[in-house]
Amino acid sequence: MSVPTATSPGATPDIDCADQELRASLRNPGETGSIHSWELVTAVDGPGTRLTYFLAGCPLRCLYCQNPDTWQMRRGERQSVEQVARRIERYAHVLRTTGGGVTLSGGEPLLQAPFVEAIFEECKRMGVHTALDTSGFLGARASNRLLANTDLVLLDVKSGDPETYRKVTGRPLQPTLDFGERLSAQGIPIWMRYVLVPGLTDDEQSIQKVVEYARSLSSLERVEVLPFHQMGREKWRALNEPYALEDTEPPSPQLVARVRRQFARAGLAVY
Repeated sequence: MSVPTATSPGATPDIDCADQELRASLRNPGETGSIHSWELVTAVDGPGTRLTYFLAGCPLRCLYCQNPDTWQMRRGERQSVEQVARRIERYAHVLRTTGGGVTLSGGEPLLQAPFVEAIFEECKRMGVHTALDTSGFLGARASNRLLANTDLVLLDVKSGDPETYRKVTGRPLQPTLDFGERLSAQGIPIWMRYVLVPGLTDDEQSIQKVVEYARSLSSLERVEVLPFHQMGREKWRALNEPYALEDTEPPSPQLVARVRRQFARAGLAVY
């Protein structure tokens, strides 16, 4: 499947819409944000028990996205920093006791970077661990103040090959690489995530580029190889969005093991 770039004459309507989201997000000073949903979970999206907020809006259009209903900010509920902080405070004791914390995910949370910055400041005031779950594409929007209050970044590197990355997301790879290097330079812990999709992100040479990139990040703590699944397919159908991976099967246990070995051979902690 060929995916035109966001700026090409043949750009898809979805990417055009995503660019409109980017422009609209620049007008938000951060006192409020668009939130799709939230959940309280254990051992997902970071250590310990996590209060995870899924922010609405994303500039990427990943072919395997399991939450296409988070693409537009208008699909979320407008909430203030104060409202979010009140909920965090309600769970703060549990989060601290379990070694957990707050994770901001999406969508793409850095589409609303000032809102993220304000929430993380509230978390630090309460002594609560913070994690940012991001593609890194909008990493340039993260201020140093935001990063100073970020304890962990879950960095989703979707491919090490620029052409494949654009096919998967509709966007260029380089901003993600730049953001990871910035995090590493500041000593911010990174958990890298890699979604394994048969026929799309399983090429050994492309994966080796991710391996070498991961090895270059001094603050990288682990790599999570996440097998593709079809749990989001019904959302694509409900939204009447064309789903390119309709017939794609999850990777076999043998393929997952092969890719995990590829990372492990480089001395990386793999999950």
